[in-house]
Formats: sequence, structure tokens, C-alpha cells
Amino acid sequence: MSATALAAGFADAAPLLTTGGALDGLRTAIAVLVEGLGKAAVYFTIAVGLTLVFGLMGVLNFAHGAVTMVGAYLGGLVLVLVVGSGTGTLATIGVFFVAMAIVFAVTTAAGSVIELKLIRPIYDRTPTYQILLTFGVSLIIEEVARIVLTLRGIQPDPQWQAPMGTVPDVLLGRTDVLGIAVRRLYLFEVLIGGVVLVAVWLFLTRTLYGLYIRAGSEDTEMVQALGIDVRRAFTVVFGVGTGLAAVGGVLLMWDPIWGPSVLLSVDVLLYAFVVVIIGGLGSFRGTVVAAGIVGIADSVTTWLFTTGIVTFSGLSEVTIFLLLVGMLVVRPQGLYGVEEVGGH
Repeated sequence: MSATALAAGFADAAPLLTTGGALDGLRTAIAVLVEGLGKAAVYFTIAVGLTLVFGLMGVLNFAHGAVTMVGAYLGGLVLVLVVGSGTGTLATIGVFFVAMAIVFAVTTAAGSVIELKLIRPIYDRTPTYQILLTFGVSLIIEEVARIVLTLRGIQPDPQWQAPMGTVPDVLLGRTDVLGIAVRRLYLFEVLIGGVVLVAVWLFLTRTLYGLYIRAGSEDTEMVQALGIDVRRAFTVVFGVGTGLAAVGGVLLMWDPIWGPSVLLSVDVLLYAFVVVIIGGLGSFRGTVVAAGIVGIADSVTTWLFTTGIVTFSGLSEVTIFLLLVGMLVVRPQGLYGVEEVGGH
């Protein structure tokens, strides 16, 4: 994220910058907290797929960020094709959910194929092979995206403005909640993130494959000995994890700070790894808590920069990675992680 993008994303933060007493300070703190929860919801949506895949399979998927980038572009494409590139209406939110469902279905199927054809043959090799393979897949996806965008006359690196132009009026600007000016788009992201959290929790606790994931993350060999087709569970989980990464991309499609860009793949991958490492590799609860910590830290430090209290534009990134370094020093397994998790 560049300093220009940060400034543009928080250009309407003027109502938050008043310092006329304790009440204004409290309102500012609550507004920053809500925006932090909005960021946390996006980070959770992206990182939870990485957590699911590692928790059962022990695979660190370096193509995760590239899938998020693809999700942002595919979601934007659906919206532009349906509603055009002008400012969206309230009905556009319905199209947004349709786009999210389409993107999830397509990327889940693609992720399942990648696991079946590319990753499964190297399960018996060292993790280095999996890292190199998924990193190579990421590079291929990025370069294919650059080629397609260039052929369509779209600059691949800057943000693609068209899908952000479809944001409905109801999500633009800020709204008063108990006298506190809160950005509507972040409230929308909190809502979507909450739905994803509940859906993943139900998947893990109320479905057969959720049982396989929880059991397999504890003792994969015992699960196989009980006659459960763990390899099929691997395929389903990898597909679902890939689909969730793409859903996170659809959320970022309307975000003025991020937006669809080929460079999005690297940026979100770093944040996703920070979240899963702080929370504990393979821990769903840890991902929820760590996403909240990272989202609020991001919001607070961004506010400090936009208000001019701190003039260093990289404050947000530095703070988040300092949290990561501190966690690795104090508790290397993360908040809720264990010393060894995942495997085949």
C-alpha cells in the first residue's frame, strides 16, 4: 500500500480528527476501532483459507495471494458486465453477492484441481517442494493476469478503477452510529466477515469434512486407519481454502486502499502469513484473534499517519511486522498454535 493510496482511502476522515475534549476523543477511538474491525474481517477472510489448508495438510500455499488477486479481478469483471462502470445502486449489492458466489465456486473448483494434479504427487517429499511449487503457480497466475490485462488495455499494476466505481451510494461516505461517524464500507466488510466466520465455524463443527479436518490435524495416520479417505478431504479443504481467498479478493475490490491490482497478490499474502503465524499455524481461533489484532493495529497506525501525528508512511507495515517478530521471539508457535500441526 502506497502513501498515496492510504491518503486517498482516508480522505474523508476529517470528521474524526477533531480533538475537542474527551468525548470527541472517545468517538474517534470507536470509529478507528470499527474501521480496524473492517480490516480484520478482510484479513480473516483471506487468512482462514490458509489456516484450513495448513491445519489439515501441512501445506504452506504461496499461491494464496495470487488467488485473492484473481478473485478481485473476477468479482470486478462480473460487476462491470452487469451494472457497468458507473456508480452502483442499492441493487448492486445483490450483484456483489452473486459475484462472490460465482468467484467462490470457480476458484474452489480450480483449487481442487490444483491440489489433485499438482500438489498431491509431491506429498511424500519435503515441504520445500510444496513451497517451490505453489510459489511457481503464483508467478504463473500473476504473469497470465498481466498478459490478459495488457491485451485488454488495462494497466496491470495500478488499481483498476472500474469496479470501485460500482460502489453503491449507500456504502459511500460515513454514517452516524450513536453520534459516531463510521465509514459504511467498513461496516459492510464487518458484516461479510462475520458471515464468513460463522459459515467456516459451521463447516468445521457441523459437517463431516469439518470433523475430518479437526481429527486429521490432530492425528492424520489414525484417521486413515479408521478408513477415512483423507486424500479426498485434502482436495475439498484445499478447494474451500482457495475459494475463501478469492472471496477476500472480492471484498478488496471495493476497498479504496487496495483495489484490484496484480501487485495485490504479494501484499495480501504477506498480511495473511502474518495473521496465521501470530494466531498459530492451523488454529481457527488463533486466526480470528490475530486478524483482529492486525486489523486494529493497521487502523490505528494508519490514523496516526493520516492525522499527521506520525509522518512515516510505512508505519502500518512496520508495526504489523514488529508484532510478527515479537510473536516469533516470545511464542514461536503463535497464540493458539501447537509445536507441530498438520501433515499427511
